[in-house]
Amino acid sequence: MRRTRQIQPGTPFPLGAHWDGSGVNFALFSANATKVELCLFDLAGRRELERVELPEFTHEVWHGYLPDVRPGQLYGYRVHGPYEPSAGHRFNPNKLLLDPYALELRGDIRWHDAVFGYRIGHPRDDLSFDRRDSAFVMPKCVVVDPAVTWGPDIRPKIPWEDTIIYEAHVKGMTALNGDLPEQFRGKFAGLADPSTIEHLVKLGVTAVELMPCQAFFDDRHLIERGLVNYWGYNTIGFFAPATRYISPGAGIHEFKLMVRRLHEAGIEVILDVVYNHTAEGNQMGPTLSFRGIDNASYYLLGDDPRYYFDTTGCGNTVNLRNQRVLQMVMDSLRYWVQECHVDGFRFDLASSLGRDRDVFDQNAVFLDAIRQDPVLSQVKLIAEPWDTGPDGYQVGNFPPMWAEWNDQYRDTTRGYWKGDDGQAPDLAGKLLGSSELFEKRGRRPWASINFITAHDGFTLTDLVSYNDKHNEANKEENRDGHSHNLSWNCGAEGETDDQQVLDLRDRMRRNLLATVLFSQGTPMILMGDENGRSQGGNNNSYCQDTEMNWLRWQDVGERDQAFFAFVRRIVKLRKNQPLLRQRLFLHGDLERNGGTKVGWFRPDGKQLERADWDNPHTHSFALVLANADQKLMIVLNAHYEEMEFVLPEPMKGGWSLLLDTEDDAHAGPLEGRTVRADARALLLMETRA
Repeated sequence: MRRTRQIQPGTPFPLGAHWDGSGVNFALFSANATKVELCLFDLAGRRELERVELPEFTHEVWHGYLPDVRPGQLYGYRVHGPYEPSAGHRFNPNKLLLDPYALELRGDIRWHDAVFGYRIGHPRDDLSFDRRDSAFVMPKCVVVDPAVTWGPDIRPKIPWEDTIIYEAHVKGMTALNGDLPEQFRGKFAGLADPSTIEHLVKLGVTAVELMPCQAFFDDRHLIERGLVNYWGYNTIGFFAPATRYISPGAGIHEFKLMVRRLHEAGIEVILDVVYNHTAEGNQMGPTLSFRGIDNASYYLLGDDPRYYFDTTGCGNTVNLRNQRVLQMVMDSLRYWVQECHVDGFRFDLASSLGRDRDVFDQNAVFLDAIRQDPVLSQVKLIAEPWDTGPDGYQVGNFPPMWAEWNDQYRDTTRGYWKGDDGQAPDLAGKLLGSSELFEKRGRRPWASINFITAHDGFTLTDLVSYNDKHNEANKEENRDGHSHNLSWNCGAEGETDDQQVLDLRDRMRRNLLATVLFSQGTPMILMGDENGRSQGGNNNSYCQDTEMNWLRWQDVGERDQAFFAFVRRIVKLRKNQPLLRQRLFLHGDLERNGGTKVGWFRPDGKQLERADWDNPHTHSFALVLANADQKLMIVLNAHYEEMEFVLPEPMKGGWSLLLDTEDDAHAGPLEGRTVRADARALLLMETRA
């Protein structure tokens, strides 16, 4: 191995490996290291060609400049310092480490005991020290020239109140698309293909929310069980795209092409990002990057610094109170917006990002940094507003500019249509955007992300087909996944040929998704719900890279083809009905938002009174939204019997039925002042001046 290369001092900024057109500046933050060595590898990443000590240490950043290094160079780091787990330090220069700012990774991790900083099986556990070199099983970082000719990429900039989100997975969306060349399936290129985009355009969604696309690896315990980390909530590189989604030799340019093609179709790109923890796990986890660079800086440590303060349930928590770690996260977010043109982010376990250890604070350093940032404050920000730490459930408590996944909407709507007692009052609030949660500090109804299903839990088809989870394929004896699903199998568990059960399931699917699309707030649809994707009752499919998790493109039955047409229709109805997407919160009969009124009615046409709301057996009611030009009436009948509803006084044009989830063929003008709502059915009607 050569060690003779002359290195210049370089600069402490920017962090990472920065190609300036002449050479590469390398800069790495580590407050507690005693020495940092840059390791250069051959193009295959198998042989370490050279090891160069970074000569300068400025403002806790180690840096150096190599004038004869070019884009495409593979590299990693070895960081020296004390190995004192009891003091929070886990330096081990025998371990090759990934650059936190690496823009691309080459290769995958090959699980071996050498990637651990301690001796596996040693009586002293993580207090022991492993001297094996890990480079032969580690991926390598790549020096990247990020320049790309975007051309006239125009961001769609969809207003929040007009946004309809489609939660998707890169591989799951494209793996079975027979119109794609084989090499594009499961890749960003597959999402960029016209056939994939056409599906989204037909559906009518305005944004695709992609499950984690930043670099992650398959966990060792999953590999040993013959499984994988399919979802990807185990990030190890906040700037690099996941290698499994990139075609050979394409790099970040393939991701950028995908973004541009989606923008051309008027569809925004939102990334699901994981900044709350990393793939290094707890004190018994591997040493891949942050742990070996500066464990005490990058992670929140416990009262005993040998252990981690874990609010994520994943073994560690990223320390955003450290200025350099906060800078890394902010730099990462700006990179994806400015260099890759994404339109927003959904933050996994976002309560951890707003913590001061035990306490969630709306003015936490990360939330304040986002709020004042001239770039990030202008994109869509979505919180998953909970974590596993103390006081971790924070739905409704994020500051202005944030939207939040509203699991209370999910559970209330599921319970109502399932037929549970006492759900009507809560559902009424959810239909109007959950003002009881979000109407504060000038927030708007769009802050509520309304969903029935998401990647975590049952699909829509399974929600109406299974009473219980069936997670045996995960090889955890069906112990994983939650059991509070609020699901109903409609009379038969799982697959059935009973036509009455299938008809009821179809109507329940239509009820649930129509409720989402007709509620105030921001609707979100799970990939595959539009055409009947089932996971066979698995409500925790995180480790299944199989057709269980993939969107069906062919062999979609008549029922599911009809349901796809239904979903297209309710999406179009939402877009064509401004009353369904108000900019301000609505309250009872108070006039708001330019004269819009709200009314709640019993089937007999009388307004609901307190006694009706307090009655746990109220399973049928109607919501009327009205302005000077139009009235909309949404009838919700979760009762097991049909109900006759008296219609309010029509406007000049009379009442017309826009949608009936029992039989869509009934749509058209209505005669008289009553309408029949079948058992477990939803109706949408309008009258115009």
